Amino acid sequence: MSELQALGKLRPHKISRREIDDLPRLAERDLGDARVAGVSADWRFMIAYEAAVALATIPLHCAGFRTDGTGHHQTTFLALPPVMGMDLADLAVYFDTCRTKHNASAYDRTGSTSETEVEELLGAAAEFRAKVVSWLKANYAELIE
Repeated sequence: MSELQALGKLRPHKISRREIDDLPRLAERDLGDARVAGVSADWRFMIAYEAAVALATIPLHCAGFRTDGTGHHQTTFLALPPVMGMDLADLAVYFDTCRTKHNASAYDRTGSTSETEVEELLGAAAEFRAKVVSWLKANYAELIE
């Protein structure tokens, strides 16, 4: 975390109750939208990825940080293990790999995402949501009532 701060990638942030209410709802909306039939796999993947970003933002904000500058999604995932625990390192790497795919689908090419990749990301994001909720209850119960 101190390295990310030194690089100017993180700045101080005071979490608000509203963020703790809004970010999970944003993630739930995106997870639901990513399951809509008839939408391209590329778009569903991008929406599911956005859910993962919203969820990963919660612990970062709780820890008193907000990303700054370019590469804020990457920074969010780099900060995830130090904030929530090193057992999330593999998941953070997976989400960062999804970031690369998301960017390619959003800006460079179409049709490069399979239904299997969408389902894998949806599953990982749903599991991550449960971990974030558990982490919040254990560490910031006052914010979630």
